[in-house]
Amino acid sequence: MFSFLKSDPAKKLNKEYGELLEKAMQAQRGGDIRLYSELTEQAEAVKAKIDEMKR
Repeated sequence: MFSFLKSDPAKKLNKEYGELLEKAMQAQRGGDIRLYSELTEQAEAVKAKIDEMKR
């Protein structure tokens, strides 16, 4: 009945994924390749969770 009040976990993960990619891009532009790699790895882990939820 009140399903419209429930939050969508995929929406939260998509937001986190976008934020991680943005931070990674800024790190790459700043020349911090190590941080870029770490953030990209974290983003890929979040993307894997999103893909798993869609199945």
